Amino acid sequence: MNSIFKAAVAGTGAYVPEKILTNQDLEKALDTSDDWITTRTGIKERRIAAENESASTMGAMAARQALESAKVSPDKVDMIIVCTSTPDVLFPSTACFVQKELQAFNSAAYDISAVCSGFVFGLSIAEQYLKAGRYEHILVIGSEANSRIVDWSDRSTCILFGDGAGAVLLKRVEQKEPIGILSSHIYSDGALSDLIVVPGAIGKAGINKKDIDDKNYFIKMSGNATFKVAVKRMSNVILEALEYNDLKIDDVNLLIPHQANQRIISAVAEKLKFPEEKIIMTIQKYGNTSAASIPIGIGDARSTGKIKPGDISVLGVVGAGLTWGSAVIKW
Repeated sequence: MNSIFKAAVAGTGAYVPEKILTNQDLEKALDTSDDWITTRTGIKERRIAAENESASTMGAMAARQALESAKVSPDKVDMIIVCTSTPDVLFPSTACFVQKELQAFNSAAYDISAVCSGFVFGLSIAEQYLKAGRYEHILVIGSEANSRIVDWSDRSTCILFGDGAGAVLLKRVEQKEPIGILSSHIYSDGALSDLIVVPGAIGKAGINKKDIDDKNYFIKMSGNATFKVAVKRMSNVILEALEYNDLKIDDVNLLIPHQANQRIISAVAEKLKFPEEKIIMTIQKYGNTSAASIPIGIGDARSTGKIKPGDISVLGVVGAGLTWGSAVIKW
């Protein structure tokens, strides 16, 4: 797109709950060990939402930080996009609850569901609105209360997930020089929808006792098959983003990947020949926070001085659906 309007990052924010659940804590309840979890996932601990916390409250906390860092008041926000698989309720949207919390009543507010890929999908939507000149400020929030939809007796899934939120405020700027989101690339393949799924019926057959008894309202995952697909799709879509912008690996200051599993991230890095010291890793602290993982990673990178003006960052993700995507940001 050759528009003179750009989608620049004006502010960022992140929030994680106070409660920490360590691998040692899980050892007491499951047939598992710190060594088993760390070796297979890279995760040492994860955060768990308090009873009074949810996707909307955590999302609002992260969004408030993003607005404060950008010095933009809530009434200047034109749109709020919340990317979540764990909405507070079926409807209204979690974004409307965030809007109420922020008092951002001049905005349109809605949710999107692309699971772990949600934040990159949300960025892509916001990018189009801003580059078209339609809006000036858009909040993109990834927020997840994953602990509410995991089966805590299933060691293959419950060890992986954590709760948290991250937010980015995008601002329309008018200039010819590249800034902000240079491009985004998003894809889906519904033929692989059974790899990661919460299969319990809602609209299909209504919430029912059989699905409850079979624990079908919790995450089910085919780990080995997901690993192979994730490495291939994430690597390819990152390469696509680099080629689209005439960039080489050496031009990238930071890779901010979805934090699903350390082995996936390492395999992608090896395939791309990307130096691991230039990769943001938060999985050891927070686990897989689904749509929140990339904006939490951005917040972590900014707070530790790993992102500087003029730097190039690449985002890469694979999630349930199957969904996958990438984006290139110039800070």
